[in-house]
Amino acid sequence: MPSPLFWRRVGVSAAVLGLVAAVTALVIVAAPVPETPSTDQNEVAASIPSVPEVHSVSAQTGSVTGGESIVIAGTALSSVSEVTFGGVPATEFAVSGSETLTVTVPASTDFQPATVVVEVVADAEAVPSSATLEYTYEAASPVDNQMQYLMAHWNDYNVAEYGDLNSVGGDCANFASQSLLKRGWTMTDDWFNYDAGANWSGPWGYVPSFETWLTANPQLGATQLSFDERSQAKVGDLVVFDWNDNDYLDHIQVVSSVTTVDGVTTVKMVGHNLDTNYRDLDETIMVDHPGATGHFWSIP
Repeated sequence: MPSPLFWRRVGVSAAVLGLVAAVTALVIVAAPVPETPSTDQNEVAASIPSVPEVHSVSAQTGSVTGGESIVIAGTALSSVSEVTFGGVPATEFAVSGSETLTVTVPASTDFQPATVVVEVVADAEAVPSSATLEYTYEAASPVDNQMQYLMAHWNDYNVAEYGDLNSVGGDCANFASQSLLKRGWTMTDDWFNYDAGANWSGPWGYVPSFETWLTANPQLGATQLSFDERSQAKVGDLVVFDWNDNDYLDHIQVVSSVTTVDGVTTVKMVGHNLDTNYRDLDETIMVDHPGATGHFWSIP
């Protein structure tokens, strides 16, 4: 800016010079200073997606046949699509908000005691856990004992204790009766097998006689279900068959799996003749023996 001497030489008065100086100072003082934009920390936090994490399970032990309902707690669990126990999917699970899952524990592999890892999956990825998640299967119920025995001997007959009745018509009823004994039933004067199969009763080893005996002993609590009522069947129940639909029973097995997917219930069975651990019910009556009929005995 030119000096005051310059302005005096050109004839500008001191008053005018004062006014110019005042205006200049005002403009300098009033010039706006750029502000740094403020940020709402809550908005930033809300914009960052939560990462799923598992913190705990409500129970870490249970029956080898499964069925227990447990709660898994964590954060951001809404996107969970699967929960597995040792690689076996939970039979049911439901998301309760973003912090809890309720799952139904599946049976252990072949109903054997084991400690397995619990894995929660979201968006096809394993959800990290803040603690080791394990579940221990134990033989804790009569059905557990029954199923363990069946899986141990479906292809390895326990001949030393109960013999092999295939030579006298089939071992299916002998094997089913053994499993009920392991479940806690007691031999009676009518239902027995002594001396490694050298001394056995008709109801123990012969399907029609077993059916008659079971019907005549309602105190055992067995309830008959049709194949159309299969959704009510459960592991450890009995399945009897009439291969030719002539009102004469030919075969018996034990339920080893019941699953329902999209409203369709699939039943698998364990037994002798054929010696199988997971024989499909529908394949048995539609492919192996077309037109066969039968029913379940639901055991309490």
